[in-house]
Amino acid sequence: MKTTFLLASLLLLPVAAHAACAPTDFVIKDFKTSISGAGGGARLMLAGELVNNCTDSSAAQIRIDAKDGEGKVIQSKDGWPAGTANIAPGATAKFDLGRRFRYQSDMATYTVSVIAVRAW
Repeated sequence: MKTTFLLASLLLLPVAAHAACAPTDFVIKDFKTSISGAGGGARLMLAGELVNNCTDSSAAQIRIDAKDGEGKVIQSKDGWPAGTANIAPGATAKFDLGRRFRYQSDMATYTVSVIAVRAW
């Protein structure tokens, strides 16, 4: 009786999904930046595509760093391009995290990287 209860309890516990994929299985393609408008009304476009090169459907979290002319990070934002959906092997998810940033005139360069992977 105790064994049956223990087994039933274990089956009801939520299990975190861990992807068999790694951040290195994803690549960023066609990352483009642009600024429209001026001053406080300036809007950033920080867009590209996230490509899943893993053999499993998974999702990846990306980070974009905005850097000044000396390479110092002045703003950083994370996002999941596919939201809470997995990206099929070989498929892509488009993203634009520009709206998450507040434009600063000393922003000189932007880098984007894959920081985490999971299966939903």
